[in-house]
Amino acid sequence: MSLRLDRQPWLTDPATRAVMQALTAAGGPGVARFVGGCVRNALIDCAVDDIDIATTLLPQDVMAALAQAGLRAVPTGLAHGTVTAVSGGKGFEITTLRRDVTTDGRNATVAFTDDWSQDAARRDFRLNALYADADGNVFDPTGQGIEDALAGRIIFVGDPHTRIREDYLRILRFFRFMAWYGRGEPDAAAMSACADLASGMDRLSAERVSKELLKLLAASSPVAAVQAMTQAGVLAVILPEARLDERFAAMASISDDAVLRLSVLLPSHAEAASQAAVRLRMPNAVRDRLAAAVSAEPSLDLDERGGRAAVYRQGAAAVADGILRAWAASPEREADARRLLAIARNWTPPRLPVGGRALERLGVPAGPETGRLLKAFEASWIADDFPAEGHDARLRALLDEPRE
Repeated sequence: MSLRLDRQPWLTDPATRAVMQALTAAGGPGVARFVGGCVRNALIDCAVDDIDIATTLLPQDVMAALAQAGLRAVPTGLAHGTVTAVSGGKGFEITTLRRDVTTDGRNATVAFTDDWSQDAARRDFRLNALYADADGNVFDPTGQGIEDALAGRIIFVGDPHTRIREDYLRILRFFRFMAWYGRGEPDAAAMSACADLASGMDRLSAERVSKELLKLLAASSPVAAVQAMTQAGVLAVILPEARLDERFAAMASISDDAVLRLSVLLPSHAEAASQAAVRLRMPNAVRDRLAAAVSAEPSLDLDERGGRAAVYRQGAAAVADGILRAWAASPEREADARRLLAIARNWTPPRLPVGGRALERLGVPAGPETGRLLKAFEASWIADDFPAEGHDARLRALLDEPRE
């Protein structure tokens, strides 16, 4: 099957054309082709975010070609043949055609080649082993990548076991691409290989695993992929705490937030959620958000006053996350969840209107008693729904209360 990419703004963008012209000037026609995601996404009418280019030029020749054209060249991965060109303020990753020499399941030693079929043979999935020239003509060295992309089939290039042993992250990539681009039942050979080799993911860095997992969970509909991960025993390897139940499907339909979707796979316990995030070396912000979300799960029975109190005490972001989690657990309570979400998202908590000086004016010297009275004032003020007036009277009433 032959195809040509039409009406692709990135293909005709002057910044893109400048890079391709620079490479062509150095090596002649056919020296460079677009590769991978930009070609795949253009074929299936998905957004193109990154533009990668493959070339038969050696890395040092790529650097020289870009310099000759007045373009900035950044040696981002020369050992693996990668140079980043900067054109029109945009980055273009350019990689010399490669073949694997040795691999340990995590890192590969490569040799450069000028054979497009050898380069395609080392890629993960057939729909990613697609190339296109500067005019948009698509090349499909495996002979089945175009059909896979159009049909939503995620199939390894060659033998799945071999591809996975080259880099065990490809197990997670299989499920991630299934979530983003797959349709129908997962490929049986791929599923079998992922199940057979799942334990090999132990050798991957936690950062690579967590990054791939969050990308997977950000897909528009990740449910089938996560179910397949569970079936293959993959989820248990990377996230042994995970419990896949109906809440995950509910959350996937309620929110496209990957962190929230992750939260309903984890135990509803702040320490457990934090430990999982730390083990996967997720950013501190993700760790803290997970812990707060599972801790701040307000009852959907709260009235507006109770909702405001929760936001004041726990923070709007944590309460909003907690409400979405409660909604996922009780999908029939959508109206109540939306009512409380409106408070969390739109209400601005006031600042505590009194401090130590107000108590000093009433004859209370600075000390432990000040802290006790301010804490009691705050509790009373919250219970009365944050009134804007009557603060001195409230303080006097607290002063007149008998001490136990």
